[in-house]
Amino acid sequence: MIRRIYFNTTPSFHWIAALFLCAFLGNARAAERPNIIFLLSDDHRWDMMSCAGNKIIQTPEMYALARDGVRFKNAFVTTPICAASRASIFTGLHERTHRYTFGTKPLTDEHVRMSYPAALKRAGYRTGFVGKFGVGVEGGATDAMFDSFVKVDRNPYFKKMPDGSERHATEIEGDRAIEFLETVKDGQPFCLSVSFNAPHAEDNDPRQYFWTKESDSLYRNAKFPVPSTMTDEFFNQHPDFLKNSESRKRFGWRFDEPQKYQDMVRGYYRMITDVDRVIGRIRDALKERGLDENTIIIFTGDNGYFLGDRGFADKWYIYEKSIRVPLIVFDPRAPKSQRGKTAEAMALNIDLAPTMLTLAGADVSETVQGRSLIPLLNGKKPKDWRTDLFFEHLMEADGAKFGRTRIPKSEGVRGERFSYVRWFESDPLVEELYDHTRDFEQEHNLIANPKFAKTAAELRKRTTELRDLYGGPFVSNFAPRAERKASKDAKSSNE
Repeated sequence: MIRRIYFNTTPSFHWIAALFLCAFLGNARAAERPNIIFLLSDDHRWDMMSCAGNKIIQTPEMYALARDGVRFKNAFVTTPICAASRASIFTGLHERTHRYTFGTKPLTDEHVRMSYPAALKRAGYRTGFVGKFGVGVEGGATDAMFDSFVKVDRNPYFKKMPDGSERHATEIEGDRAIEFLETVKDGQPFCLSVSFNAPHAEDNDPRQYFWTKESDSLYRNAKFPVPSTMTDEFFNQHPDFLKNSESRKRFGWRFDEPQKYQDMVRGYYRMITDVDRVIGRIRDALKERGLDENTIIIFTGDNGYFLGDRGFADKWYIYEKSIRVPLIVFDPRAPKSQRGKTAEAMALNIDLAPTMLTLAGADVSETVQGRSLIPLLNGKKPKDWRTDLFFEHLMEADGAKFGRTRIPKSEGVRGERFSYVRWFESDPLVEELYDHTRDFEQEHNLIANPKFAKTAAELRKRTTELRDLYGGPFVSNFAPRAERKASKDAKSSNE
């Protein structure tokens, strides 16, 4: 079914019985545990949706979810890289606590057990996974997490089918998600996690972005705005370790020429519309199977993305374009008064696991560091709700993929007004401070401005306080390549 267009005994006894039956069925339905579909896109920054104010991109399904659900205007990841962020989404823990990112030892069995799919499976949910897993685990761990586990990776995006045709990974992910829905049995709730590879670039191919044939005609005449910070003058203000970083290297792959910039961003937009189209297919499948009225849909991204901002590509740093992500929660059971809302409170990727577990009535580990978003979904903000987040990026490199200094380590705090970061391995120490409320593009580093000395001191102290709360000063969790290969599932760590 196509419903979307992308441009390019006695009467008195009977009445009593009927009323009793209606009351019974009403209570039964209220007691039903909801199904959950968790949708995760890769490298999808927060403003790449029409519902977020983007006037170019075509994302009607995301718009429909936001129209009938709750969109979080201030959603962030605590570590903007897919490996660490996905581990945080699964566990509800910061990177410094779960200690997983590229190159590290696999996620521990303890952390696998506390992950939302493992907890839901123990609670009686049928759990499924489709797409890019992105987290290294020990052999057998995915069996503890999922009843059905179907990995779909890029490299390449177009896959050869048995009949000789080609099919895009995003389309295949939709196919496999719908196949999972066909296995759903009456009376058993399910949680399906669909993790899209798109719109992540194909790093090993100079073309970078690959979209479905259905999107070939999209955005042909669009003119994509160039970031104000994508200038040589701004870039030259960076310290040398950022000038020589992986972000700058990848900028050269994608954005260093005007026409190349337009072509690459066009591809990125097309891939996001591909994801949107598959969301529509999944929603159609839910409706056809009568599952739509009791299935919560959560959509988010694993990190933000630089589209040439600051002279960078990809993510990895504390700046707004890197840590902000889309987040929409659609609950068909919610009263109309709570539909179509925009939540202003700060939401984090570590909140997703406790939110899903609470929605399902499942146990939430006492060690989870995130918080359930349910009060915000109900239009209420607890008095003790967070006003800042702890940021960190701790990836090490063994030289096989990234040079050791290609992605410098950093930690900091992003508050309601100011963002502070320290590049803690730099010598001398490099710090940055931005007023993102007045300077959203974060063009003016205030760290040396005496007017903001007190703010800088407070945020240094807050960074150390949160760092020590979540695990203390950085300690290497580096795993030799041979050790990583020994783990059966570590290869699923595909950035």
